[in-house]
Amino acid sequence: MQPLRKSIESGDRFPFRLVYRDTKSPRHELPDHLHDGNELIYVYAGKGVLFVNHTFYEMLPGDLYLIPGNTIHRAFPDELTPVTSTALFFGRSLLHPLELSEDYSPLSCFDYAKKRQSYKLEIAEADRKTVIRLIEEMQAELQSRQIGYRHSVMIRLHDLLLTLNRMSDAGTGDKGANSSMEPAWMRDTLAYIDAHTASTDLKLSDLSRRASITPSHFSRVFRQLTGMTVTDYVAAKRIVAAKELLANTDDSVSSICGQCGFESESYFYKTFKSLTGMTPSSYKRKRNKDG
Repeated sequence: MQPLRKSIESGDRFPFRLVYRDTKSPRHELPDHLHDGNELIYVYAGKGVLFVNHTFYEMLPGDLYLIPGNTIHRAFPDELTPVTSTALFFGRSLLHPLELSEDYSPLSCFDYAKKRQSYKLEIAEADRKTVIRLIEEMQAELQSRQIGYRHSVMIRLHDLLLTLNRMSDAGTGDKGANSSMEPAWMRDTLAYIDAHTASTDLKLSDLSRRASITPSHFSRVFRQLTGMTVTDYVAAKRIVAAKELLANTDDSVSSICGQCGFESESYFYKTFKSLTGMTPSSYKRKRNKDG
């Protein structure tokens, strides 16, 4: 897997990036995504498939997706009518100064998406117009770069997140995935990997046997649907788990290596650095510093 690593949280005082109304054909789509910052995607036109965590979504105009940091995802635009969308990336540190009350956090909608493993929001027409307007205003501020433009972007980002949080709180925003886009054995396999990340029976031969599918067919369909080989996907899921433990526990790197299913520390270090750009120890120090 060739991950997309964003630098928005690497010491940046303004960890924010907006890719406005971008249209990508399948051959120009970004590689597999795995980054710490949160990502919001709004679809204007076209169609395609979005793979998030272990779920497949049919991308259509008006869709909005919330992708929490450290979540594997990849888009597959349609060949004839590729998706036109805006992608908004930002680090958690950008919003810390305005967390003013214990009963509200601007990132609640992302935390909710992560907890429920539900990443698509159904938006009413009035809310859709609000989302589009706020995105356009942020883009205008970023282009003009007038005095205070970063503050202006932050205000609109908070306004956007407040709109989405109120939708989530009202219980009207959830939109399920399209479960017919992949075969049942694929859904079962992805769920099994998610629940048994540290298991030693996640090799292609093990998983294809469990699914009663030939290894060659299993491998071909798995890569076609996720954009990754089985080996790369399992490694990425283990790194996701390792990053969570490094950020949220006092466990040693050696202990985390074993907890996440890596057979050797050298392979763990090599894989971790390949996917994140830093060693596990460096990542742990950075997250502790960022708070």
